[in-house]
Amino acid sequence: MDSIAILEKLVAFPTVSRDSNLGLISYVAEVLEEHGIAYELIHDAAGGKANLFATVGPKDRPGVMLSGHTDVVPVKGQAWTMPPFALTQHDGRLYGRGTADMKGFVACALRAMVMAARQPLKVPLHLALSYDEEVGCLGVRSLVGMLAEMPVKPWLCLVGEPTGMQVATGHKGKLAARATCCGREGHSALAPLALNALHLGCDFVGVLRDEQDRLAREGARDTDYDIPYTTVHVGKMSGGVALNIVPNRCEIDFEIRNIAADDADTLLSGLRMRAEEIVAGVAERVPEAAIEIDVTNAYPGLDTPVASPAVAFVKSLLGANGTIKVAFGTEGGLFSRDVGTPTVVCGPGSMAQGHKPDEFVSIEQMRRCDAMLDALVERMVSAEL
Repeated sequence: MDSIAILEKLVAFPTVSRDSNLGLISYVAEVLEEHGIAYELIHDAAGGKANLFATVGPKDRPGVMLSGHTDVVPVKGQAWTMPPFALTQHDGRLYGRGTADMKGFVACALRAMVMAARQPLKVPLHLALSYDEEVGCLGVRSLVGMLAEMPVKPWLCLVGEPTGMQVATGHKGKLAARATCCGREGHSALAPLALNALHLGCDFVGVLRDEQDRLAREGARDTDYDIPYTTVHVGKMSGGVALNIVPNRCEIDFEIRNIAADDADTLLSGLRMRAEEIVAGVAERVPEAAIEIDVTNAYPGLDTPVASPAVAFVKSLLGANGTIKVAFGTEGGLFSRDVGTPTVVCGPGSMAQGHKPDEFVSIEQMRRCDAMLDALVERMVSAEL
């Protein structure tokens, strides 16, 4: 099978995170069945989405797991000049939503599974496909739970997010939270007698900015990242009904993206203490004042040691010398932390093309990924792990 032909099929499924991925999963399952490859599905509670886990080779020993997500970000509001859900080949590039992030790798991985099924593998090759990665690595958690219970876990997880086929050993963790600021409503003509929740929110945003300044100035450093320190970011602030009403509620969505040296929960505890100080300043006059902070999503970072045998193995498949760390998050941190499987990120394309109109992956990158996975299969036949 050809990975580009497979990619054409995958791109045609509009697997935006809010929608079902079952059409794509059914296609993958048909290919696996055609080649006698065993698989299982793990559906979400509503039955409209599913993870897929497949294995080629013996199941009684550790092997290699190829990991990818099937969902893509929306195209609405983007100025595409090519059809987003049809593969367009032009000037050495393959255009379509998800080509870089990350159906290009999924196509290469499915091809590798078919190739492996024709070989007498001495160690197993696994394929793990997930849903809802783009909205916070949500769908993969049931798959992670299944893997954590397996008596024999993969020796290596290769997450195929786009790295330009460089070997990435780490990414930051992410904690997303919502601060709900409660004040007291009133007529705007009598505003000083009320408590404006938006003003409380602005005070808390000031705290977040102060924390970001502190981290940038004196926080821990990891120079493998473009931004070498932990970041705090406010993405959304909302509140108020009408100009002549003092709002009694304000919501602020913010995130912490932490390097391995910083603990996001510890940073959040400090922010909660600062929020309590803001409230304490007005509580005597307005007892109902509050700033409540709830975590809406979190996933761990990835920090695989560069000296790890797993890293050396992936580098050997590519003939690579160095490693990188990536700015974006992946499911790799969950596989590493919760399954205990050493994890490396390496895949075709660039995230600079992801989430944008006219997303693409180059044919050259796809062929390099095919070559890496061909080398992997060869090593699994000889059991040289």
